[in-house]
Amino acid sequence: MRTPDQDFVLKTIKNRDVHFVRFWFADVLGRLKSFAVIPNELEYAFEEGLSFDGGCVDGFGSAEESDMLAIPDASTFQVLPWRPADNAVGRMFCSVCMPDRSPFEGDPRRVLRRMCERAAEAGYVLNVGPEVEYFYFRGKDDPTPLDNGGSFDLTSLDHASDLRRDTILTLEKMGIPVEYSHHESAPSQHEIDLRFSDAMDMADNVMTYKLVVKEVAMKHGVHASFMPKPLEGVSGSGMHVHQSLFDFDGNNAFYDPDDPDNLSAVAKHYMAGLLKYAPEFGLLANQTVNSYKRIGAEDDAPHYIVWARRNRSALLRVPTCRPGKDASCRIELRSPDPAANPYLLFAAMLAAGLKGIEDGLELPAPVELSDVKGCTKRELAAKGIRPMPETLGEAVDNFEESQLMREVLGEHIHQFLVDEKRREWNEYRKSVSQWELERYLEEL
Repeated sequence: MRTPDQDFVLKTIKNRDVHFVRFWFADVLGRLKSFAVIPNELEYAFEEGLSFDGGCVDGFGSAEESDMLAIPDASTFQVLPWRPADNAVGRMFCSVCMPDRSPFEGDPRRVLRRMCERAAEAGYVLNVGPEVEYFYFRGKDDPTPLDNGGSFDLTSLDHASDLRRDTILTLEKMGIPVEYSHHESAPSQHEIDLRFSDAMDMADNVMTYKLVVKEVAMKHGVHASFMPKPLEGVSGSGMHVHQSLFDFDGNNAFYDPDDPDNLSAVAKHYMAGLLKYAPEFGLLANQTVNSYKRIGAEDDAPHYIVWARRNRSALLRVPTCRPGKDASCRIELRSPDPAANPYLLFAAMLAAGLKGIEDGLELPAPVELSDVKGCTKRELAAKGIRPMPETLGEAVDNFEESQLMREVLGEHIHQFLVDEKRREWNEYRKSVSQWELERYLEEL
């Protein structure tokens, strides 16, 4: 028997002249995958799912165990506004299952859903609002910025202004509300902030957002990149994740009007969990070699596993809560970058925070910039202040030893990421950079 959402999809397809529906899902590394289905197959797909070769998808399976099912989530249906209105194209996110319809343990969306269900059992809903930064360049082989603007610059009506405007309009046509947007600190770097929503919807929205940014850029003949650190000498791109827990009555469980920082005991335990397990889920926040050219290397990127009110080199920051606006009480995790898989990242954040609540972890004192400025590593260690992981290799080692990450992700995803990212790190270590050639070739 069809659900109301499924009925809505079938009616919309007929009324909007939709001739193809793309089934979307993410691989373990967070890359969007898809295949197209004709409308006549949808009723069967809702009931039974449609098969595809999972052996071709990174982290899904080997050629010997490749048969998998994609079961569409009708609540995620949208018509793609960048495709023609005639013979239109729609999309739905899918759950990935085995041929017997049992859940596939390598499906990132399933990992997040499972963690959201655990949060619900504890009485909470995780709301997130990411700030996703990116660059525009002249081409994929030409990393020349389109402008020389800086933070919040109001540039003349140029190519980049039109690009950001068209991107926001496209997102809103797909039902993804945008809170605000602005030029970021580096040349041709931009930020579009999505209005907060529950973690599962937001993970889907982040995947859609990244595709929309690239599609709109391509239509304008330029290239958009979510590479964390594409240019030397300027800031890299982050994906700061604002987050809070709400109860089922819509109350913000992080808010306490009597606390100087408006933080409840729940919020403080949650933050303590993030701080304790940050080294273990760091690989999910910063999963590429390039990520560590930003982390610990820039003034506005995290250097230390601490929390603060104003110190932007801290892992966690507590933005000012607006008077009378309980919902605005939140914390900001500043380490993630836009190369992260949002499903796995949000699941790991939530798991760490819930573990902090369950174990009643105590939140240490805040560490502002004046507390760490000019300190050596030895002096910081004496104060109990841990640095962020400095390399992908260090992050992989921490992740591999984490029992919590193994439990959250499952053995399949955990082991795949260990193997894949250690391979990437070893390849990088063997490479000889242009910097090394210029510095040493003639001299040595």
